Amino acid sequence: MENLITLESFVRSAQALSFSSAARGLGLTPAAVSQSVARLEARLGVRLFQRSTRGLTLTEPGERFLREVSGGLDTLQTAISNVSLAAEQPAGMLKVSMAPAFGHGYLVPMLKDFLGRYPAIVPDWHFDTRPVDLIAEGFDAAIGGGFDLPSGLAARELARAHIIAVAAPSYVERIKPPKDPTDLQRHEGLLLRSPLTGRIRSWPLRNRAGDQVAVEMRPRMILNDPQALTHCAVMGLGITFVAVMDALPHLRERTLVRLLPDWYADIGPISLYYAGHRQLPAKTRVFVDSVVAEFKRQNLARLFDASGTGAKR
Repeated sequence: MENLITLESFVRSAQALSFSSAARGLGLTPAAVSQSVARLEARLGVRLFQRSTRGLTLTEPGERFLREVSGGLDTLQTAISNVSLAAEQPAGMLKVSMAPAFGHGYLVPMLKDFLGRYPAIVPDWHFDTRPVDLIAEGFDAAIGGGFDLPSGLAARELARAHIIAVAAPSYVERIKPPKDPTDLQRHEGLLLRSPLTGRIRSWPLRNRAGDQVAVEMRPRMILNDPQALTHCAVMGLGITFVAVMDALPHLRERTLVRLLPDWYADIGPISLYYAGHRQLPAKTRVFVDSVVAEFKRQNLARLFDASGTGAKR
């Protein structure tokens, strides 16, 4: 087992070019990862990394060793993960990243049934809005949008991410409701600053006829968290743009209403990302299958679709 941990410490460090990133993915300290790699170098009698204050770089023997060992390590890890299949019990730590609102609203409610079927799986779920690096950070899967898809990863589209304009009934009562996207510039805007770029997000709206209009609103406040913007909208502080999946509970409870029901922005797919090799670990495979099945059972793709009738509830 020590040899397996040592090899994994090397491979993850080489993929991320960082002992710290590898340590986060492995649940170890950076010192422990560094020491494992140093022991491996001592056994092999070669230096695998060049170390400097700016980080790590692979030596030529290190690059060659990485190519030769990576595939075997993945196969070995998959075999260990799948050893419980004989008892039809996928097992192990399941590390998944997802956006907080999406996770709380749609994935956490799945846990009871999922763990009832697979009690040997231990969810290690991270609620984060940033796109994670599955390989470098040691995630089994991630759900979201805007991920790069490097070689070795696969994606299953679950739904489209549609953005709509919403406001509280108390705010709508005080204004003349907009009939056209250009009318929004007269209203109080609750705007989102991207936590990744620092820029204020804006989305051109489209309708089913294919028309597209750029939207500008007078900023009443600027926040960098979509959930906070939604709460401010519920309090009647102005109009904001929010993903249908986040707005849906509020639309059902009538704490928010949709404005401009014929207009929306399509910002791409909501996808489930995971390693694309054929021998997918059992824990990851049953998670992927369960999420896809639950989306179909609840018809969430239709409900998240702002171009149809689902988002008007």
